[in-house]
Amino acid sequence: MNKFLIGLMLSLTASTFVYAAGDAAAGKDKSTACGACHGADGNSAVGSFPKLAGQNVAYLISQMNAIKSGERSVPEMAGQLDTKNEQDIEDLAAFFASKKIVGGKTAADQLELGQQIYRSGIASKNVAACIACHGAKGQGLSTAGYPALAGQHGQYTEKQLKLFRTAERNNDPNQMMRDIAARLSDVEIKAVANYIQGLY
Repeated sequence: MNKFLIGLMLSLTASTFVYAAGDAAAGKDKSTACGACHGADGNSAVGSFPKLAGQNVAYLISQMNAIKSGERSVPEMAGQLDTKNEQDIEDLAAFFASKKIVGGKTAADQLELGQQIYRSGIASKNVAACIACHGAKGQGLSTAGYPALAGQHGQYTEKQLKLFRTAERNNDPNQMMRDIAARLSDVEIKAVANYIQGLY
């Protein structure tokens, strides 16, 4: 059994994401500054800033905590979470999770390869299908903290995969994304990121 499958099974069995219920209404009030980059409803208009709308609560909380602690380096977020307490983060997560993501489109020249990687992986490179953790429609797996991907900006997803590939981003469970991204070429990363953008 390969390292990816072992890591996946460990994550699924060991994950017990239990959070106090955030208050989406309170989160809306606390999200004003977030809207400048991520959009008032979590649908950022700029490809370099991630869409937060519809993302699962567990993933939003884990990433905000990772950014706040410095575990995940996001220069654009410097100082943004420093004054946020646990309840603030849960409220923000509840607010953005309650919003509907506005998807994009997949470029015709990226569709075939992107769909192949997402649905089937690349057996010759030992790259698992994205569908295994992120779902058939890119809805993610909230119980394991795996993010929803559907509709995310291709530009943002492409950047994150390249950061995983160089290990500049390293807060993935059991190094799963780093292992996968390390086997993908620039062409493959661009294709699957573009496919994800139109998946919703």
